[in-house]
Amino acid sequence: MHDSKVKIEQAKRDLAALGDIHSRSQFGGYSLSVGKVVFALIAEGELYLRACEQAKPYLVERQMEPLCFNKRGIPVTLDYYRVDPALWCQQEQLIALSKLCLQGARKHREGVLQNRRLKDLPNLSLRIELELRRVGICSVQMLKEQGAKESWLKLRAGNKNLSINVLFALQGAILGRHHQALPDDIKEELRQWHRMTLRCSQ
Repeated sequence: MHDSKVKIEQAKRDLAALGDIHSRSQFGGYSLSVGKVVFALIAEGELYLRACEQAKPYLVERQMEPLCFNKRGIPVTLDYYRVDPALWCQQEQLIALSKLCLQGARKHREGVLQNRRLKDLPNLSLRIELELRRVGICSVQMLKEQGAKESWLKLRAGNKNLSINVLFALQGAILGRHHQALPDDIKEELRQWHRMTLRCSQ
């Protein structure tokens, strides 16, 4: 644990050129990220860089050791490679390689976000995704463009018993958080809109 803490501080110091590096517990060790994009792991006091298509040939050429850990007695190898003492001493190469890995991680994350389905958002199940598709809301982008209120109205057109909880769920999905974690002012504004909407529809 102590070795990992020391390595985290070393990585933050030596890789400061990448930006503001944050660490958090992950895989029994720690992940290192810049702007929520994970580009490296710290495990047992060692730094492992996340491989990407551009960096992989270099990682293999240097014969960098992949990260392997046991999961329920089964060895699992991750696509992260250990920074050896020699590379630590080559600061320019280390920074350049780390930047490449960070760029690759960002590209991968952008691809994942672009291909997310509605059911992948917080609060939304496959059932709600299908209901949204039936009313013409077929993507995450369309949901965000419509907004929670308009989307709820479209759903309610086919289900007069649609609850306010679905409204909270839609708003939470758009904001990327669990509906119970919505700020109180947003919840109250939605409650008032919901009451007014029901009153006007009677």
